[in-house]
Amino acid sequence: MTEDRDNPLPPETPEPLEPVLQSVEPAPPADIVPPEVRLPAGQLSAATKRPLPDDFRVPWDWLDVVLLTVLAVVGTWVTAILVVRALGVFGVTQAHLRKSPGMLSVVSVVAQIVLDLGLLAYLAAQMRVRFHSSFWRTIGWRPLETGGIRRGIACAGLVFGGFALAAGVALAEPLFPPKHPLPLQTMLQDPRAALLFMLTAVLVAPVVEETIFRGYLYPVVARSWGMGAGIMITGAVFGLLHAGQLWGGWWQIALLVVVGILFTLARAVTRTVVASYILHASYNALPVVADLLSSSGTRRIPHIH
Repeated sequence: MTEDRDNPLPPETPEPLEPVLQSVEPAPPADIVPPEVRLPAGQLSAATKRPLPDDFRVPWDWLDVVLLTVLAVVGTWVTAILVVRALGVFGVTQAHLRKSPGMLSVVSVVAQIVLDLGLLAYLAAQMRVRFHSSFWRTIGWRPLETGGIRRGIACAGLVFGGFALAAGVALAEPLFPPKHPLPLQTMLQDPRAALLFMLTAVLVAPVVEETIFRGYLYPVVARSWGMGAGIMITGAVFGLLHAGQLWGGWWQIALLVVVGILFTLARAVTRTVVASYILHASYNALPVVADLLSSSGTRRIPHIH
């Protein structure tokens, strides 16, 4: 038999490629973000154009910060007038206050307490009425996340951190003592005013100031210029707004700016005002306790705010 070498197998016909090509959709360019995952401009960092951390995503902006500042300035005068008029009901006249520096100091401290509580109430109303949000969590008082560390140990570390910071400031302050008594020291020569101020510094000031500076101001600054700028600017504003009480003590003002920066750093790292509050309260508590146990009058008062 003869093999049929002249009749090779017919070549296989390739399948048409058009259906395959039609089933493959072109990939979108890498720099195009699908609309469904795009974030609104207000949720992007102005400095990096990246999505904001959760603790920066607050519903207020710079206009609200300016409005709060105006309310604080106007409120300073209004509360002082209201307190003086309230004292008039009990027979304490303005002429009496002018002749009694101690009573005037008490009035100043009481007016500050009223102003602080009024600003806190304003922010609470803003969160509820305008933003329809819970007050404390929205303004930064989130639970303290400690990772693998027990929460009690982490809180104790913050307390001792506040004590250490207060001790460090107390040691640094005599390096450049003021040439004249500071306004705060002069104002608090009255024992009643000094005691009221110290109680306020431990019970009221840390809550109000941390809510305003680290809860309300810091996220807006950090959202605009980044975390580093937010820490530095917020801490500097905190220290400089106390300059009136420490006028003439430039070294003391500088130390308070550093303290404010460290408070804000704690808030930025932990993403909660709880951390800066614990630092602030313990920082104020140590000199208060030391002052009450000593016979030095109000020597340590300038350290607390």
